[in-house]
Parts: sequence; structure tokens; C-alpha cells
Amino acid sequence: MKNLISACRFMNIDTLKPIKVVVSSYKHKGNKLSIFVLILLLIPLFILFFPMPRFESPTSTVVLSCEGKLLGARIAADGQWRFPPADSVPEKYQKALLAFEDQWFYFHPGINPVSIVRALFLNAKNREIVSGGSTISMQVARLSRDNPPRNIASKFLEMGMALKLELLKTKKEILLMYASAAPFGGNVVGVDGASWRYFGRPADELSWAESATLAVLPNAPSLVYPGRNSNALKRKRDFVLQRLYTKGHIDSITYSLSLIEPLPDAPHALPNPAFHAVEQIAREQHGRRVQSTINAQWQKQANKIVIRHNAQLAGNGIHNLAVLIVEVETGHIKTWVGNVPGLDNQYGAYVDLVTAPRSTGSILKPFLYASMLQYGEMLPNTLVRDLPVNFAGYAPKNFDYTYSGAVPASMALSRSLNIPAVEMLYRFGETRFLDVLRELGFTSFTHPAEHYGLSLILGGGETSLLELAGAYASMARTLRHYGHDSVSAFVGTPVLVDCRQDKARFQPKSTISASAAWFTFQALLQVNRPEGRTGWWNFSSSDKVAWKTGTSFGFRDAWAIGTTPEYVVAVWAGNADGEGRAGLTGTKAAAPVLFDILDILPRAGWFNKPTNDIAEVDICIESGHKASQVCPHKKKVEIPLAGLRTSSCPYHKIAHLSADGQWQVNASCYPVAQMKHEAFLVLPPGMEWYYRKLHPEYRMLPPSHPDCSQAGDGSTMELLYPRSLSKLYVPRKLDGTSSEIVFEVAHRQANARLFWHLDNHFVGETKHFHQMGLAPNAGQHRLTVIDESGNRLSFNFNVLSQ
Repeated sequence: MKNLISACRFMNIDTLKPIKVVVSSYKHKGNKLSIFVLILLLIPLFILFFPMPRFESPTSTVVLSCEGKLLGARIAADGQWRFPPADSVPEKYQKALLAFEDQWFYFHPGINPVSIVRALFLNAKNREIVSGGSTISMQVARLSRDNPPRNIASKFLEMGMALKLELLKTKKEILLMYASAAPFGGNVVGVDGASWRYFGRPADELSWAESATLAVLPNAPSLVYPGRNSNALKRKRDFVLQRLYTKGHIDSITYSLSLIEPLPDAPHALPNPAFHAVEQIAREQHGRRVQSTINAQWQKQANKIVIRHNAQLAGNGIHNLAVLIVEVETGHIKTWVGNVPGLDNQYGAYVDLVTAPRSTGSILKPFLYASMLQYGEMLPNTLVRDLPVNFAGYAPKNFDYTYSGAVPASMALSRSLNIPAVEMLYRFGETRFLDVLRELGFTSFTHPAEHYGLSLILGGGETSLLELAGAYASMARTLRHYGHDSVSAFVGTPVLVDCRQDKARFQPKSTISASAAWFTFQALLQVNRPEGRTGWWNFSSSDKVAWKTGTSFGFRDAWAIGTTPEYVVAVWAGNADGEGRAGLTGTKAAAPVLFDILDILPRAGWFNKPTNDIAEVDICIESGHKASQVCPHKKKVEIPLAGLRTSSCPYHKIAHLSADGQWQVNASCYPVAQMKHEAFLVLPPGMEWYYRKLHPEYRMLPPSHPDCSQAGDGSTMELLYPRSLSKLYVPRKLDGTSSEIVFEVAHRQANARLFWHLDNHFVGETKHFHQMGLAPNAGQHRLTVIDESGNRLSFNFNVLSQ
């Protein structure tokens, strides 16, 4: 009874004071029978008031692959390697533990009287505490109290807590609590962390000898530590192995082989094949055991590929690479290589380049192409302007500084031509395109459209590899689900955790239609593959991949994105500090990595054509527009359904020629009966100038007959710059004085002389290159340009005051 009251005093539990009072009162009455009965009645009530063992210490962040492989862990907040509790205790470790610590675990109610008597005898014999007689349940109670000093009161409290634990928990749960909280020496707590730290593999893969080693370590973790006191550790381990053999858990051969197994030496470093992915998860779910979506095998293979290519790129001063693989259907991230594994810290090894915002270069062009198809503003092969331009001082250039005059939109995309892309964005509108990007899941474009301007399509904004892969996966997902779901697009950010969900939750949107995505990917199939992979189209076994590269201004960022029906692979190459390097292009630096990554993925086939979202119409072969009545060459071509809204070919026109075909004529100067009528592809003068150099089949309109005034259609000249005439500013020099607005005109005749008139006042003439600098005052003005044949081009413009 004194021990009971002493334990209550030690627990300092106010709720137990009534018990003490009642017991004391009965004791003074001297009624021994009543006291005995009262004790029997109060013991169950008393046990209920014992504290339940609880473990509230911080735990490590443990990240597993989708298959359950360890990808990495981060130490707990208190500096301990304490893994979160697992679902079960490994069988070998469990048997070894019970053989060493508590052979009667499954038979006692939390207290083993035999063990307690034995401990009392041994302690009395040695005149010191050499045995505690604790069961596993009692040890769980002790561990929950942070191993306080051993005394009778503590022991009694642990016995009460053990009894309560046995009442409320199953044996399996109690074992799991012990295995998760037992100390294993140093800063290692729990069998899961110990198995990785001492043996470099999970606990359920340990041998009998290794399991026995871990079973004895908590018995004296400060004395018996791998790498020190090896003789003492081996004696304890071999003792457990002998018991396992005696009990029939292992046979003689296993026992003999286990005895000669070496002991663990210094602790192992934990696996870390997905460093940046683990860091990302640790920031969001610290202290938890998380099953990620990562494929462990692909992660390791991708690491090797990145290391190999980095060794080559480093010779050119390119030190960083990042790779992301996203499963299209689920949005699961299967591989996350945020930087080169093992990279020196001086090159920014800890920078996660999967999430870091970088200049996009031209990697956004497919979204613009798809958007214009989606809204019926262009057909897949519509001719797009490709000639030098200047938009209010912004003068982009093609990468190779060549120009085609006019190029089919699909070819402009597959060749990644800059000028056509800028022209397309000028037509589509920066604000509309920015809205499309945001609907696709991009969050990095936080400024208004005016901030980016037309440079948005060529790297004027920044995004991350993560959001980029998500947007391409969304387009691919739209095609996969076409005809099976009521919505036409599935937009969602790639996910890194919980691979048990076979389908991620996506937001249904009609951002990009199925047909727009289909024709976009068809255009990207035509992109030439990197050096060493040319001629791939000659092999039927070659997988189809819609892929695109991008290079930012100053050769600072190289991108490559590859899309199949199953996966999106995204690659970035460059320097984390933003240093540009010659040769740092998407094709040279990123694309080879992309195709090596694609080689490790299973073959995926190709998308099903969204036939219900596609129409077949007559298309003008030369212009790519819907054929007009005068187009001489037509063919049936599939186009997006929205393309039915586009206009007919604007370039083919009927020319009235003289009988010999040398002159353009009209009824005022030539007999109608003798005229020839032919259809001509008549491009605007600027486009024609470059187009005809690459297309010898292009026929220019004959000149007007000398006796005929303006026999043609009057489109001999075209204003190239400025493109917008409603708001012009006269630029200023560095010294603050006014400069000039430069006007540029193209003429069909290379040697034409042009005469310029501003507000009916002659201001000069030009030949060959028709540029004129003017500095008009603020207000409305009219500029007229006349050639030697009397053809004229007139337009109004407005100069704003500054």
C-alpha cells in the first residue's frame, strides 16, 4: 500500500488524491478484509489513471519512391535520426528482439512476475541494479518518459503504464511503438533508421545476424556501439543467435553462417538519389513518412545520364542540368533531378533548377501556335510573315539571321523561327496569350502584358521546368481524354506525392482544344533531332516524340521538352548563376539529354486523332489558307474545326495580261477579247522580296503596260515600319534633343525610286533601301510615297507629345 501511495505521489496526479484518502481512512479502521476488497475494486480504476505512453518527439522526414524504396531522409528537429513509425515490425527483428528482451511477450499482460522476481534476486545478489525485469511494454513506458533515473517509484509507474498499454493497445502496436522509439546509439532512434544507418538497407531486408545486432543495441546503446566495443556487441549478438537456433527459428547452417557475419562499422550515409525532390517534400511535409510518385529506377538512370552529359558540357563552362519526367495521365512526377548529383558547391549544387524561374527562350511557341488554331485565327500551314521587323524599337531576329519572306506556320514552329512567332503574337495579342498561359497553369507571369510586350514569346518572361512540363502534359492529357470526357482539357500542376492515386485531380478547362493540340504535336514531330540521331524517320521502330527546344537571350538557358502520349520529359541546361556560354543552346546542350532520357522510358505509340474536332476542306497549296475560287492548286486537307471560321486565301488574284503575257492591262487600254486571265500568288512586297529568292517557281506580276494607268491592283508598295500608326513618339538622343521616326517601305521592284511627301510637302527620295527619317511635330500627319510609275502609298499617323 505504501508503494501505491508513493507511486501516486511520484506521478503528481491530482485525480489520484481521493484514492489515497480513502485508502488511508480504511487503513486506520483496521478492517483488513475491507481494505483487501477495496484494493481489488480500486486497482482497475487506479490503472485507468496511469498516463498512457505517448511519443511526441519530432521525427525525421522520410521520402520513399512509388515502389517503397528510400529516396532520402532529413534529420528530425532535435538532431535525431528518428524515422516516423512504420506499418509493421520486420519478422526477423521481431523474433530476435523477443528472444533477447521478452520471451513471454505474447503471454503476459504487460508485467512478467517471473522476470521481476529474477531481477530482485540478481540485484540483491550483486548489491546493485543489474536487471530491471522490464517487459517490452514496460520499456515502451520508460522510453515515453525519456529514460528517467531508475528507482522503485519509477518502476511501479512503468508497470502501471504497461498494464494500461496492454489494455488499450494490441501486441502488434506495442511492438511497433518500441521498434520506433528504442535508442540505437549515437543520434539513431528506431529500428528503421538504425537499419539504414548501420547496414545501408531497410529493416525487412536484414539478415538474421543483422537483425540480432539491432535487437541487442537498445539494451546498452551507449556502451555497445558499432565500430566500438565490438567484442561486447558480438557476444550479445551471438547470444541472441543461439536462442533463435534453440527455439527453431533458424537452422544450423543459418546459425553457423550468422556467427561469422561481420559487425557493422561506421554508420552509413542514407541514400539520396533525389536530393531536391526530398528537399521539396521536407519543406511541405516535414517530419512525415511520405510515399512520393518518383520511380526509383528511372531516377537513378536519369542521374547517371545527367552526370555523363555534365562531364561533357563542363568543358564549355556549362555546369548545371535539370530533368523532370511527368506521367501524362496522372500528372505524377516520375523523375526529379534538380541539379547535377555530386556537383561542387561552387556551381550552385543546392539550387533546385526544376523550380527555379528561368528565361523561357522560345519554348512557349507551341502554346501560341495552338492558341491561334484553337480560336480559328490560323490554319496549320497558313503563310506567316518572315522578314526583318521593328516594333517600336523591338527588332527581333531569327536565330540564323536568315529570312524566308513567308513560311507555313507549322514549319515556322518546327524550325523555331523567331520573326513568325513575333508576328503571330502581334496578331493574337499579348494580353490574350498571357491569359492562355495562366489558364495552362503558369504562375510565374505576374506582370501585365505591357511589361512583357512581344518579347514574351522569345524569352521576355520566366517560368520553371516544373510548370512548363505541367503545361505540355495538360495538352497531351487533353488528347488522351478526347471523346471520353465531357470537358476538352485537363489542366493541373504535376504532383510529387501520393502515387497511390491513379489519377490526379485536374481542373477542367477548354484552354487548348483537342484538334489544336493534335496539330501542334504533329508540327513538333517534324523538328530535326540532335546530331547523332538524324535519319530517325527512316526507321519504323523509332518512337514518335513531339519535341521543342528553346534558348534564352545571351545563351543563358537551354530548354528541351519532349511529349508522348504517356510521358513529358523536360530538360534545362545552363549555369545556376545565369552566366551565358557560347554553344549553350537547346539543340546542343539540352536535346541530347532529352533523347537519352526518352530511351529509358517504355515505348508509348502515338495519340489517337480527334476526328470529331477536325474538318476536311479544300486548302490552297501555296498559301495554306482555305482555297478561294481563284486558287489554281487545291487539295483536301484536315484542319481544326475552328479553322472553318478563317478567311479564304487573300494572296491569289486574277491578273489581266496582254496576249503575250508581258504586261498587265485593263479595258481602258487593251482589247478585252485579246486579254489573258491568269491567277497569280501575289504576296505583299516585303514578303515577296525574300520569298522569291527561295522559291524560283514564284512568278512576279508583269509590269503595267505603258499605255495603261495602274493596270494592276495597286499593291506595289508596303509599309514595313512602324507597324502601329496610332501612337508614335519622336525618340530623343542621349543629350535630350529630338531624333527622328524611321519609316520603312518595301517596293516590288528592286531598283525603284520612291518620292516621299509629308503633309503634301516633298521631304526626300530613296532608291533600293527605302527608309526615311522624319521628326514631325505632335499631332495628326499624312505621309505619301510615290514611285516613278505613279503608284502611291498613303497613310495617316499620330505623333504624341512627350
